[in-house]
Amino acid sequence: MDVGRGLELPQVLRGIVEAAVTLAGAEYGALGVVGDGQRLSEFLPVGMADDLVSKIGQSPCGHGILGELIQNPEPLRLTDLTRHPSSYGFPEHHPPMRTFLGVPIRVRDEVFGNLYLTEKRGGGGFDADDEKVLTTLSIAAGIAIDNARMYHESRRRERWLEALGEITSSLLAGTEVSRVLQLIARRAMEAADADLAAVLLPSGDEGRLAVRVALGHGAEPIRGTTVPAAGSLAGLAARTKEPVVTAEIGADSRAHRLGGDGEADGPTVAVPLPLDAAACGALRLSRRAGRPTFDDTEVTLISGFADQAAIALELARHRAESEELAVLHDRDRIARDLHDLAIQRLFATGMTLQSATRMIERPDAADRVSRAVDDLDTTIKIIRSTIFELRTATADDGRGGPRLRRRMAETAHLAAQSLGFTPSLRVEGPVDSGVPDELAEHVLAVTAESLSNIARHAHAHRADVVLAVPGTGDHLTLTVTDDGVGIGLGMGTVEHTGGLANMRSRAEQYGGTLALRSPSDGGTRIVWRVPLPAQG
Repeated sequence: MDVGRGLELPQVLRGIVEAAVTLAGAEYGALGVVGDGQRLSEFLPVGMADDLVSKIGQSPCGHGILGELIQNPEPLRLTDLTRHPSSYGFPEHHPPMRTFLGVPIRVRDEVFGNLYLTEKRGGGGFDADDEKVLTTLSIAAGIAIDNARMYHESRRRERWLEALGEITSSLLAGTEVSRVLQLIARRAMEAADADLAAVLLPSGDEGRLAVRVALGHGAEPIRGTTVPAAGSLAGLAARTKEPVVTAEIGADSRAHRLGGDGEADGPTVAVPLPLDAAACGALRLSRRAGRPTFDDTEVTLISGFADQAAIALELARHRAESEELAVLHDRDRIARDLHDLAIQRLFATGMTLQSATRMIERPDAADRVSRAVDDLDTTIKIIRSTIFELRTATADDGRGGPRLRRRMAETAHLAAQSLGFTPSLRVEGPVDSGVPDELAEHVLAVTAESLSNIARHAHAHRADVVLAVPGTGDHLTLTVTDDGVGIGLGMGTVEHTGGLANMRSRAEQYGGTLALRSPSDGGTRIVWRVPLPAQG
């Protein structure tokens, strides 16, 4: 009756062994849980001091007499276990044992484990009454374990539903995708009782996955690292679209440790995280060595969290597309208003002034009015150029590729993975129509190199990118600013930093310059300026 009162499985298991030792008058007792491969996945001894258990070392795996009961789950009573053919001997520091009584514990139709008793007190052996009592106890134990399992399962599902509810609320509230992914990883780790959780997404390097989110034991060193898609559990899950489980990641040839010194390196599971029809990431959970392997129920639960993560990324993508569409509609409206209102009024004003010059008698006054008319014509040209840029900012370049303004946005978005934040981007002037394709490639390369330097050296929390082509269209200026540690501690010098020297070389190729500056409020500013070729 005492055994059946507990609801937490570890408490129930210890109560079973303690009850068996008391009822049968044994010196030592143990409960072995049978896992995969007919081996003991858990071993709970009673009667030996903790320091003695530590000296003995590794728990039994299920060889010898213990394995005999696993292979033949029937009561086994021995007066001298050392004489049994299956006797495997004892490890160093183990106390001597002779008399033995073991019975299987069944939970419904499944053999959950075995009860082992040794060393009958009083010097005698275990008799038929002891076997009968222990067999009866094993039946009660099976019921208690089943109840504890159902309670544990109901509590786990309750936590799972709470977690999914919290995640759904965050998705509906439009929470930033990085925060939603962190919430999913944390809740998955809690619900599955894991020590480390990581969300891996395709990186800029083909054939590799990047750790976008990492939480738990040993998480800090692995954030931002990458693993090969062809040689890791996460990559295997992403490639096959099926969950992958291992009992010990360090001994699995399919696995790849994420690289943290304190990383949990025991049982590990990776489930696919589909992004679209082609791309796929993974949600990876792991436990410390020696802990139980993830069971089927836990794998199903973790897959549910991965589905939520996929929904979060899909919603974020649709939200970004909706925002981009709204911007495009707004640009079209602004372009239409500029053309229908501003240009027409400026043109009418210019015509009025031009006709008025004939009635002006003073030459200097007439000259001033003529210059004002010329300024109006220049302003109209600038506005028309702006209208053209607004209407063609996302158009293709005629050869199947996006134009420079769009590619700059993609470069900044890609750099966010290594920076840990999204840099701000401002594009001014007719960059799509005024920058040749060859020069555009250099602009993109310098932008990517600048942001990469910030990610590697600056320890910055903000980065601003400005690409400007003035209305005159005679030069191009790319400015990249960060709030990091500054030139001396972070970016180095142009002469001694390969990336910066490469950027200077690209500028000099077009007769331009590269300058490094230190803003008054700290950080670093890179100014890359080149002349634009004359338009034919």
